[in-house]
Amino acid sequence: MLRINDHVSLPDEELEMSAIRAQGAGGQNVNKVSSAIHLRFDILASSLPEFYKSRLLELKDKRITKDGILIIKAQQFRTQEQNKEDALARLQELILAATVIQKTRRPTKPTKGSQKRRLDGKTKRGQIKSLRGNKFDPH
Repeated sequence: MLRINDHVSLPDEELEMSAIRAQGAGGQNVNKVSSAIHLRFDILASSLPEFYKSRLLELKDKRITKDGILIIKAQQFRTQEQNKEDALARLQELILAATVIQKTRRPTKPTKGSQKRRLDGKTKRGQIKSLRGNKFDPH
């Protein structure tokens, strides 16, 4: 049972995990031991509330297929057990991140005082620069 938060959890039957051989460096051991974990999670067929399902499917994540299946490949660690825990933690993180609703940004305008201060600063800077020039330039 994967616990997402206090109200939502996923039964183990909905998570399909298979051990595969990890990619990359690892010497001779990498060819013998299947330590990486492939986690497949069918979002549409899961027992998640509809809000969670719709938010997950709206994500522009390359790990979610067109059929609504989330695939997580965990191969960071050397042991299968650690990779299994990592895959479950990443699934939990993704589900929680999908449910966070961003506050809508309301455009703001600079105040009159800040606009005046900015323009005064620019004018003063321009005057300082104009004083640097050569006054007795015949051209």
